[in-house]
Amino acid sequence: MKDDNKIRVLKIEPGKMPYEKEMVNDLEGIQAEVGGFFECVYLEDGCIAVVNEEGKLNGMELNRRIGNDIIAGPFFICGDSEDGEFVSLTDVECEKYMGEFKGIPEFSGDEPEAQPRMTFISFKY
Repeated sequence: MKDDNKIRVLKIEPGKMPYEKEMVNDLEGIQAEVGGFFECVYLEDGCIAVVNEEGKLNGMELNRRIGNDIIAGPFFICGDSEDGEFVSLTDVECEKYMGEFKGIPEFSGDEPEAQPRMTFISFKY
């Protein structure tokens, strides 16, 4: 019997090649995969990179570049349903992101994108 609470994701850890895995799709399972609080980085094809929200602040190892940012700590990529739920990756999506993240970059730590940053917004009432 298939466990409906598990999804197929691509796990990407610092210094390692990406690999497919099945994970429990609930709050505890998600936080276990990224090592703490998480945030979603929406990718252009409807997939999501789920990353540690505080990776840089907590000094986690720099991992991979996504767009104009460097992700610190482990993350995973999953699909996104029309209802906004995390879903399993397809074979095509797994292959695409396996290829995209197969290179293991070296970071000096001096890259501007590697520095923790906060944005403050002022509201006038």
